[in-house]
Amino acid sequence: MGVKVKCELLKKEKLIEGIYKFSVKAPEIAKEAKAGQFLEIKVSETGEPYLRRPISIFNIDSDIVEFIFQVKGRGTQLLAQVEVGKLIDIMGPLGKGTFKVQEYNNVAIIGGGIGTYPLYELAKELKGKANLNVYLGFRDKSLVTCEKEFEEIGLNKLVVTTDDGSYKEKGFAIDFMKKDIEEHNVDMIFACGPLPMLKAVRNYAIENNIPCQISLEERMGCGIGACLGCAVKIKTAEDTRYGHVCKDGPVFNASDVEI
Repeated sequence: MGVKVKCELLKKEKLIEGIYKFSVKAPEIAKEAKAGQFLEIKVSETGEPYLRRPISIFNIDSDIVEFIFQVKGRGTQLLAQVEVGKLIDIMGPLGKGTFKVQEYNNVAIIGGGIGTYPLYELAKELKGKANLNVYLGFRDKSLVTCEKEFEEIGLNKLVVTTDDGSYKEKGFAIDFMKKDIEEHNVDMIFACGPLPMLKAVRNYAIENNIPCQISLEERMGCGIGACLGCAVKIKTAEDTRYGHVCKDGPVFNASDVEI
């Protein structure tokens, strides 16, 4: 279930308008965290908003944990106002379903929008265990973030796409991934991003018999499976049941979930 700790905000970066990267000192979380897990963050000391905000882990470095979030409502607006040196109440790492990292030959990692951030720690862990082809898709040039961080990992290939062609490749990341898959063998696909992209990646992987793990993004209340707010259909050998993204995921085998 993770631990609940007060973490000092060591560094705060505004990546682009409305998107922030926070670096916090959290040794208790860092030593247990795995790629694909998330944090539940208390955004106010006043009790309003009451619910914590779920935010994926971006990077783990010694006793430092980094996360990136987009300001979407009152909760994340309050979080963005926290000053360096202040303490943030964080519960984590959460999520039993994590990216399963092992040795592969050729791996495709694909992300869309803010769904690219949980894939950075995964790419780091896979470095040296596989040839890494990473595909990052954004709506337009103004939303492209963390390209340099991925480049510095030392990938076999990094493809950055924008829907409107305002930066790098024009089109959808999945189309460039498909082209490479058709030309080379791929042992594994890892994906995180908006639901339409995940559906397309899932269906393509199943149709082409390629193992695939997807990280689902859902609204969460508690983050531990108590509120039952992030239900998802999970297929087992016997039947289909409802599980929860926060508790059973957020990472699932693509063939095990109905989305």
